[in-house]
Amino acid sequence: MTQDTQRRWPVHRAWFVAGVTLLALVAAAAFRSTTGALFEPLETEFGWRRTDLSAAVMLNLIVYGLVAPFAAVLMDRYPVRRVAAGALGLVAAGAGLAVFMQEVWHLLLLWGVLVGVGTGAMALVFGAVVANRWFATNRGLVMGIFSAANACGQLVFLPAVVLLAEHQGWRTAALAVAGFAVLIIPLLVWPFASHPRDVGWTALGQDPAAPPPPPPARPHRGLAHETVAVLVESSRRRAFWILFFTFWVCGWSTNGLIQTHFIPAAHDHGMPATTASGLLALVGVFDVIGVILSGWLTDRVRPWILLVCYYAFRGLSLLFVHGVLGPEVSAPMWIFIVFYGLDWVATVPPTVALCREHFGLNRSAVVFGWVFAAHMVGAGVGAFVAGAARDSTGSYLVAWITAAVLCFAAAASLFLLPPAPGAGDLPGPGPFHDEDDPVRDDVIHARDPEPVDDEPASDPEIVPRP
Repeated sequence: MTQDTQRRWPVHRAWFVAGVTLLALVAAAAFRSTTGALFEPLETEFGWRRTDLSAAVMLNLIVYGLVAPFAAVLMDRYPVRRVAAGALGLVAAGAGLAVFMQEVWHLLLLWGVLVGVGTGAMALVFGAVVANRWFATNRGLVMGIFSAANACGQLVFLPAVVLLAEHQGWRTAALAVAGFAVLIIPLLVWPFASHPRDVGWTALGQDPAAPPPPPPARPHRGLAHETVAVLVESSRRRAFWILFFTFWVCGWSTNGLIQTHFIPAAHDHGMPATTASGLLALVGVFDVIGVILSGWLTDRVRPWILLVCYYAFRGLSLLFVHGVLGPEVSAPMWIFIVFYGLDWVATVPPTVALCREHFGLNRSAVVFGWVFAAHMVGAGVGAFVAGAARDSTGSYLVAWITAAVLCFAAAASLFLLPPAPGAGDLPGPGPFHDEDDPVRDDVIHARDPEPVDDEPASDPEIVPRP
């Protein structure tokens, strides 16, 4: 496509690509966001325990998280559209075949493994890859929009799934999710494209007259080797472990606890499932607002400061949720729903920004994949611990308090985040200087196409490693 032809388009193609990406992320999030709504029907029909169902959710979330970094490398080597189409096919197959399950191991295989792999390949690393390739500006805002996909899955599917499960059966609800995933696949042919240069475009915000960036060098390491190597190399940095821990807590307190157990917990307090699902869907409404606002703020405020606020206030809200649950929707419950919705995945845009600042653009998607894996492992552990606590004590009180303490710990850990390498005036370094943190790691930047500029040797933080 010529430069003049690109200018004649009223809307940059990046926004069409972003729209398809959002729909695909919604489809992947739809089945995961509705698992808690299907607890009661499955318990009633099969007599399975809450611990059995929580174990399936835990397996799903852990597989989902662990697949994400490998998917990031896969998208770096093969057309993104093929990876995304295969992932949506797995989601549809897992949700559709669930109608035939009769044993707990069927649930573990379909929900845990098949849907876990499919949704893992369609995780937010997919959004990070698209944002990095198609947007030279406003990446924080775009990641905020992509992060809202989970909320859209709740908003669109959760009330519908509950109604279908109550009136038509849970199998019809599962088939509806499978059908939606299948409908998204043709959109990956057009208008989606794996990279702007594949269709003669430039990224949004990039000068169309500028020569397109060269394709990345062909990697010499295998898929698994490359993915694990990024983990090993990144793990030498304190910043990685802080982001890893905070996102682990984020997963525990959102997908693992609220998304999975809010409806059953509200039902324990006498609230009808339809009312509880409506409240959880409302969390999704405010999540859309909160995460887009967080993306906008990430482009303007130091990301670590945003994360401190998000985790601290989330922990505070979890201390009160047990007391506001009841058969009716009270005013304090409305306050909790609005606040938790605004804070739900507001952590994603600043976390992605910190990965990019600390590890470079080329490696940021894979590094975020590993950080995101921590998110989902935390979610899986949180889902299982909450279910086991409820079975052993008859209440979710221990689960609420545990998650609150973890959120406070996550907020405190961010004060130990070292400055980003060579960030200077970038909006992201933490408050303390880490003398032992090798911020200019020649291995981390080995695949960057541009050579690292020489820096003044007087600054110990930016002396190249010999």
